Amino acid sequence: MVAIRTARTAWNGPLASGAGQVELSSSNTGTFPVTWADRTADVAASITSPEELIAAAHSSCYSMELSGQIAAAGGTPIALQTTADVSFEPDPAGGWRISKIALTVRGEVEGMDAAGFLQAAETAKKTCPVSKALTGAEITLDAALD
Repeated sequence: MVAIRTARTAWNGPLASGAGQVELSSSNTGTFPVTWADRTADVAASITSPEELIAAAHSSCYSMELSGQIAAAGGTPIALQTTADVSFEPDPAGGWRISKIALTVRGEVEGMDAAGFLQAAETAKKTCPVSKALTGAEITLDAALD
């Protein structure tokens, strides 16, 4: 089985002054504006970026993977809150890069102690498909039970 998901971007103009629209084509759940100026700004305002979309992909994928790891270890996941902070910065080798992704997860779990939760969280960090795809970035993890 292969699941294919598609997004499409229409871009107009040069990098610095141009703008685009990212369409989540597979799900048809939305079209979002993107610009280089907003992508590199300190505040995201109301425009998304590739890095925010990667953060969304990583936090959701990681939550699913952790839920599976908890169940495999004999626990019952009740609630997981996962945040992914993606750092986008100039690359010393030239251009730009995603240098770091900081995952933070807080969980409410039955049948599992803090050590078991941390072990499941670390395993999920390694086995999450999005983590595997983003091996060029340093991925850190802060995991704890609520």
